[in-house]
This record gives sequence, structure tokens and C-alpha cells, in this order.
Amino acid sequence: LTFSLWDYGVFGLMLLISTGIGLFHGLAKGGQKTSEDFFTGGRRMSALPVGLSLSASFMSAIQVLGVPAEAYRYGAKFLWMCLGQLLNTLLTAQLFLPVFYRLGLTSTYEPSPARCPRCRWDGALTPFFPQMLYTGIVIYAPALILNQVTGLDIWASLLSTGVICTFYTTIVSVRVGGDLGVPGVPSAHPRLHLVQGGMKAVVWTDVFQVFVMLSGFIAIIIRGVLLVGGPARVLGIAANGSRVNFGE
Repeated sequence: LTFSLWDYGVFGLMLLISTGIGLFHGLAKGGQKTSEDFFTGGRRMSALPVGLSLSASFMSAIQVLGVPAEAYRYGAKFLWMCLGQLLNTLLTAQLFLPVFYRLGLTSTYEPSPARCPRCRWDGALTPFFPQMLYTGIVIYAPALILNQVTGLDIWASLLSTGVICTFYTTIVSVRVGGDLGVPGVPSAHPRLHLVQGGMKAVVWTDVFQVFVMLSGFIAIIIRGVLLVGGPARVLGIAANGSRVNFGE
């Protein structure tokens, strides 16, 4: 199984659209003017795109590759874990998120300065090393897929995957400005400013990509069911293989 010309075209188009979203939010209305705009989207984004972005962040290559394998190996009882995740999500939304929002926190690792003034560095370093190891695995999974479908060397796949992911989340365009960044102090010489898309670019890129992923999942399901012979045939094969096992 290798990429055809159409596959490369679709892949390239998706990257161009993702890049365009970042450029739009980096340039529209002067870009992100404050750190709050950059890191939180100015706290003005609606729930739907943020929710879709969170869903996209959970659908990493590890999950896309691993969940079908786990479901095939253990059957429908794998859905019990999904039920647990759903309950965990509901409890988090009702119990913890309102507290974080009222305190103005943007991360579970960010302690309230009023409660723990000395915990800021601990909160910053605690997730650093686990996230670094996790990110390495997340990048390795799509790089492995690229290696299989394109024949690209695994190290080249790793490098290109990292560059692409970093590029579209930190889209940078350069413009000429005339201030020093200090209110009321003009600059004698214009300097270059970096205008970045920030969290808005990340969220809306995730929204686009989650629709691409869902479309791919639906297409694969429909194609697979048709090849096997219909939904009844699929359920029959699953039952004969002891894969319909919710109560086991």
C-alpha cells in the first residue's frame, strides 16, 4: 500500500488549509496583540470549536492506530473503558473546570499564587518530562505510517512530521512596526514584529482536522462494511469470533 498522486494531493491540500488557517489568525485584525490573546484566544471562543479541538487533541496517532487493534483483540468490552472516560469527562466539567475558570487558571499544573506562591516552578516542571516522552511517541506513530506508505526513511519521516506540526501551530509572518513595545515610547527606527496565530489558530486548525479525521473514519467503516457484505454480516462475524462481549 503506497500513496498515489491523488493521495499526495489530498495530503498537501490539508497542510495548505491548516497553514492558511494559521496565517489568517496571525494576520487578521493585526494578529494576537496580547499574551492572553495568544495563549487563550482572549477567552472569547465558543464552546463548540474548543470542544472539537479538545477531541482532536485526544485523537492522536497512538489512538487512531491503537484503539482499532485493542477493539479487535478484546472485542466490544473495550467500550467499558470509553464509558469510564465519559463519566470522568462529565465529573471534570461539573466539579473542576468551574473552579479553574473562576481562578483564571489555564492548566491543571498552574497553581493559584494566592494558595501556593512557591509552587509555580513545581507546576511547570511536573508535566514537562512525561509530556516530552509522550510527544516523542505521538510523533513516531505518524512518522511510521509515512514510512510505510511513502517509502520515506524513518528519520526523514520523523523530521518532516515534527517540522510540519511545529510549523502550523506557530505560523509566523513578519511585518514592520514602529513601536518599542512600551506604551507612549515611540521608536526612532522601525523594527520587525512577529505576528502569530496563537491558540485561535490551533483551535480552528483542530476543528478542520477533526472533520477530516471523522470523514476518514466514516469512509473506512462504510467501505469495510460493503466489502464484507453488509452490517448483518459484520455483526455475525463479530459474534462468531466472541467479539460481542459487553457482559464478559
